[in-house]
Amino acid sequence: MKGGLSARFARYLAAIVPAFSALGAAAVLFAAAPAARAEVAAADPIDTGMRACLARADRSSTAGQIQCMDDARSAWRVAADTALTQLLAKLPAAQQKRWRASQQKWVAWRDAEDTMLGAAFATTSGSTYQLYEADMRLQPVRDRALALRNQAAMYDGTPPRARVCSADARCEHVSYDLNRYYRQLYARMPTHARPTVSRAQSAWRAYRDATTPLIDEHARLDLLGGRLATLKRLAETVDNR
Repeated sequence: MKGGLSARFARYLAAIVPAFSALGAAAVLFAAAPAARAEVAAADPIDTGMRACLARADRSSTAGQIQCMDDARSAWRVAADTALTQLLAKLPAAQQKRWRASQQKWVAWRDAEDTMLGAAFATTSGSTYQLYEADMRLQPVRDRALALRNQAAMYDGTPPRARVCSADARCEHVSYDLNRYYRQLYARMPTHARPTVSRAQSAWRAYRDATTPLIDEHARLDLLGGRLATLKRLAETVDNR
């Protein structure tokens, strides 16, 4: 998308303002959803279905709310697979290979991220943090599905153009803050759990390196801004009871 803030860069801007309040996970999820690319996200049937599920009386318990988010996560995984298939169908063989590699790196990161989230939220207590954890497990899957949909929709046979990060002030800024919050999160984690943080971050970097050559600057800011928002939220959450 040309012009305006990219979706995940808007989330980055929100992340650098103190905002991790006592809102429920569902409220955080949709309050954080930026206006940019609203045509893709706001009216999506998966989001609509999750909202309806969260509002049901028989899902009002913490377990019920988490089940709603887990169901949405499963639906977004199917949506991501569908979007990838649609994208690959448009691409020449060489580009197909690179996008498949990107997806493999994303899956590896998602699995490492789930382990890290378990370790991070094990330092917290209370139903609110259980909801936050479910939300944070959902978000990467939703984001990947929407990113693949956008790539499939926008592909016109022209290779994406992006300056190196060092030549893009926004990219440089987000990367700096991202690394800063990674260090804060690592330092706050219990010593025995720190390897889960480093493994997840290494897996994310591998995913980033496989993906950024395939996307434009706006999508790159989406990817980096999303990671920054996650690390900041976790750095502020670890050991809260």
